[in-house]
Amino acid sequence: MKIIMLGAPGAGKGTQADMICAKYNIPHISTGDIFRANIKNNTELGQKAKSYMDQGLLVPDELVVDLVVDRVKTDDCKNGYVLDGFPRTIPQAEALENALKASGENVDYAIDVEVPDENIIKRMSGRRACVTCGATYHVEFAPTKVEGVCDKCGAELIIRDDDKPETVKNRLAVYHEQTQPLIDFYADRNVLKEVDGTKKLEEVFDAIVAILGA
Repeated sequence: MKIIMLGAPGAGKGTQADMICAKYNIPHISTGDIFRANIKNNTELGQKAKSYMDQGLLVPDELVVDLVVDRVKTDDCKNGYVLDGFPRTIPQAEALENALKASGENVDYAIDVEVPDENIIKRMSGRRACVTCGATYHVEFAPTKVEGVCDKCGAELIIRDDDKPETVKNRLAVYHEQTQPLIDFYADRNVLKEVDGTKKLEEVFDAIVAILGA
């Protein structure tokens, strides 16, 4: 089964993708992992991607799609895969659709993990990270024994720039502008499934399993 995970930054779609992959024994594919693997292996596509990244430029949609399609044609994807963080835009979705159609394939499910913006801002702004060992916590959901101090090494905790409320709001604005239209795109193709991402982790996963089948 070919699955695309949709949802705003901080909605928890990556965690759910990992759980889906573990249950159904299919690979979790992210564009970041694909870029790193191709660059490490010095493939032709990897060299092209690196040339853009080294200049601080976005990798063009055509090249991203080529990298993703190349990845999903590997043996470990024969029973399906979960795409996380791709496609991000309508042009990427259309390019992926055309590439899959050329092989007689289609996306089976686009799962949208729905979480209101205010919940995401609260979730992400409550995260804390250790400056020394990298351990992560949450002031509400996974607090430390001593406020502001890492349980593991005793170092100071910080709020990462990515987790600051103003940064989160900007990321959400970009998501709504660029990625939200994908929800309509996949709804038109009758593959969109929505789950309530505000529920407990296990409850969200149970809802996804009910959609995919045991």
